[in-house]
This record gives sequence, structure tokens and C-alpha cells, in this order.
Amino acid sequence: MTTRILAHWARQPAQVVVGLLFPVMIVLMFGYLFGGGMAVPGGGDYREFLMPGMFALSMLFGVEATFTAVAADAAKGVTDRFRSMPVSRSAVVVGRCAADMLNSVLGLAVLILCGLAVGWRWHDGWGRAAAAVGLLLLLRLAFLWVGIHLGLAIGSPEAVVALQILVWPIGFLSNAFVWTDTMPGWLATVAEWNPLAATITATRELFGNPTSGGSWIAEHSTAMALFWPLALSAIFFPLAVRRYARLDR
Repeated sequence: MTTRILAHWARQPAQVVVGLLFPVMIVLMFGYLFGGGMAVPGGGDYREFLMPGMFALSMLFGVEATFTAVAADAAKGVTDRFRSMPVSRSAVVVGRCAADMLNSVLGLAVLILCGLAVGWRWHDGWGRAAAAVGLLLLLRLAFLWVGIHLGLAIGSPEAVVALQILVWPIGFLSNAFVWTDTMPGWLATVAEWNPLAATITATRELFGNPTSGGSWIAEHSTAMALFWPLALSAIFFPLAVRRYARLDR
């Protein structure tokens, strides 16, 4: 199943290239168009504050391609043909997850190179940097299961368009681009409890980049960066497998 998806990407490389370069465009836009007007808490370079947020956002934005592809396969009857074969119920969804994880690793590598090109650096050694990358990929894994489940549940490519619009508010309602201290109290609370926010804060600390703290979430960011993805995966992986098995009901 994973090889099938990789073969599709090999025949349509433009789709993959656009997906890899889109986060780079966002970095350049926010880093250079808006970055000059941003004051980093405690001082420092805004691009160093921005990059961990962009790493986490790229883990979220990739979910659009996941549930779009899953919904398209379901609408075209491809998923039904797979279900008629003597394969494990989890094989199809795990194959999709594995392929998208490979794409996410490549996308994160491209974004890290972009960050290095615009002046971002990590400052606390390779071990902590590797731990930050691990948290980012763990978050991506969790969002993949959410995307696979939603793609199977919706089934219609037309309905996916409405779902894609919701991804942007979820991503922006976090501490990716600005620190929550500048937000109204109620909005700051919502942003801090966004699963993205914990991973962003934890990776900023692990990379040694500027960050803001003070809230309970910020003080326990690493623990919450583990809790949210594990909780989402524990909920949506069995839901995705169950939904796949019950598509004709």
C-alpha cells in the first residue's frame, strides 16, 4: 500500500514539490514581510522564534493532503476494491500513514534547510535538536490518524473542501507566529490548549530559540507535547481502522 502511494507521487512530482515548497513560502513571507515589525519576548531574532512554529504548522498542514487523498480513494471505489482483497483491515490505513510520514520527513528536512538559510539555528546540541524533531514527527503521526479517519468518514471530495478551510484557523490559533501574552485572556487560553502550542513551545526550548512562558502549559510543554499526540493517536487510529471496516454500512 505504501509503495502504491509512492508510485503515484513519482508519476505526479509537481504535487509533491508544491507541497514541499509551500511552507518555505510562508517562512519567507512572515520572516521578511512581517518579521521587521515583530518584537520577540526577551529579545532575539524573530526568525528564530518563527521557525519552530513553522515546523509544527507544517506537521498540521500536511493533513489536508492526507484526508483529500483518502476521501478521493473512497469516492472512486478504490477503497472498496482494497476491502475485497484478503488483507488486514489496518493495512490500507497504515500504508497511507507510512507514505505520508515519509513525505513529512522530507518536508521537515526541506524546511530545516530553509530555516538555516534565513538565519535560524539550534543552540543546545544535537541531542536536544533530535528530541525536538522527534516531537514534531510524533505530532505529525497523530494528525495523520485524524486525517485518515476524517477522510474515510467524509468520503466526498466536495465536503473535504470545507474541512480544508478549518485547518487554517486551527493552525493560526496558536503561538506559532506570535506569543500568547499579546492575546486577550480567553483567546490566549484557547491558543495555549491547542495541541500545536505545546509542541511549538517544547521545540523552541529544545532548539534553544526564543520562547515565552508563564502559563501551566508552557511550564509543562514537553509533557504536553507527548500527551497530545499520544492521546490523539490512541483515539483516532482505532477509529480509522473501524471506519474502514464499516464503510459499506
